[in-house]
Amino acid sequence: MLDALDKKALAHLMHSGRATWAELGQLLGLSAPAAAERVRKLEERRIIKHYAAIADPESLGLGLLAFVSVTLGSHRQRQGFLRAIAKIPPITECHHIAGDADYLLKIRCSGTKELDHILAVVLKEKLQVASTSTTIVLSTAKESAALSLNS
Repeated sequence: MLDALDKKALAHLMHSGRATWAELGQLLGLSAPAAAERVRKLEERRIIKHYAAIADPESLGLGLLAFVSVTLGSHRQRQGFLRAIAKIPPITECHHIAGDADYLLKIRCSGTKELDHILAVVLKEKLQVASTSTTIVLSTAKESAALSLNS
């Protein structure tokens, strides 16, 4: 379970991952070493999994965002599909889902030509998925890696 200080530290780090120990300590009312120790314990418990810089996709030429529902032909394909998906950089997320499809993929790529290649060649030809359904994002009102700690 997380106490109030853990939640406060985690919330701050999710929005400002480069916060110094001194800054975090001041926010929590702790010394910098005490704040660092608290974060180290969150890391040990795998509550904090890793740290990353969040890049602007448009600045990197990755202006197309699509969500693709994937249905496999057979559940025996699952392990091979998951191993292959893990090695495809434009596929940034893969979720096993309930409903008509088996998986929901989040794909960030340069444009429709690259997306078409991923759908037609990578998913359908190479991985032999039975079907896909694609939604292309026109604009994004909210996108965050931070999780709600209110529950």
